[in-house]
Amino acid sequence: MTIPRLCGALFFTLLAISGSAHADESWLEGGKLLETSGVSQLEGAGGGGLAAWSLITGYESRDEIGANAHYTYVGVPNFSLNSGGVALGLFDRAELSYTRLSFDTGGTGASLGLGRGFTFDEDVIGAKLRLFGEAIYDQDSWLPQVAIGLQYKENDRGSVIKAIGGQSDSGVDIYVAATKLLLNESVLLDATLRATKANQFGILGFGGDQNNAYQPEFEGSAVLLLSRNLVGGVEYRTKPDNLGFSHEDNAYDVFAAYFLNKHVSVTLAFVGLGEIATKRDQNGAYLSVQTGW
Repeated sequence: MTIPRLCGALFFTLLAISGSAHADESWLEGGKLLETSGVSQLEGAGGGGLAAWSLITGYESRDEIGANAHYTYVGVPNFSLNSGGVALGLFDRAELSYTRLSFDTGGTGASLGLGRGFTFDEDVIGAKLRLFGEAIYDQDSWLPQVAIGLQYKENDRGSVIKAIGGQSDSGVDIYVAATKLLLNESVLLDATLRATKANQFGILGFGGDQNNAYQPEFEGSAVLLLSRNLVGGVEYRTKPDNLGFSHEDNAYDVFAAYFLNKHVSVTLAFVGLGEIATKRDQNGAYLSVQTGW
């Protein structure tokens, strides 16, 4: 099935759910505590800004369905990234998501021979399944909530990716996430292991002249629930270094997220991405807005 058909299927699923709400609006109630849905990760999964968590997006309980839409902007000295997408949470068990990332090379595109403002666009279709554990309700156990997920990524610049040493313009990431919420301590901890070939999250393709094998990479989050509406935390994500023309560094962020209510949240962060396409010290601002029901 092509990406447009998959996106269309997800869109019509949302329409069908919205239509059924006229008969039964109980699915809109939202059974989770405020802040416990997380936000939209860069590639669209429910989690932090950089890390995918085992939590299922939305505030739905076991008998409900939730959905959200997000927009994210990342600005660093030589580049900018826009990300927007939608996600669907099914009965606090499964998650489906679609996100499009648009990476603008700005003035750097000209110096790289691509042209000023040259843009890489990437589509990401994600799915996640909770395997076991209840992050919210298992407060008397040290067992975390665990989920498995995948993200299919497709880039629109195959010829450029080949020219810089990339092996493919599409690829699949597979991850396992373990998340533990400690309500008494107001702390959330997550550890995620991702198998990937992606260069710069897939923006520069998959695999390279230095390596074309799947590699295990780590994503971690530590979050402090500061108040009923405000959380703060740090994240760290390791990444492959597949391309010979430019080194790829690991990424980190320091963030704060404000949840106005269960329908609107805003995340601000300082993000460090290191070297991107020969340009070092690509550190800057991260802003994400999410709305849901």
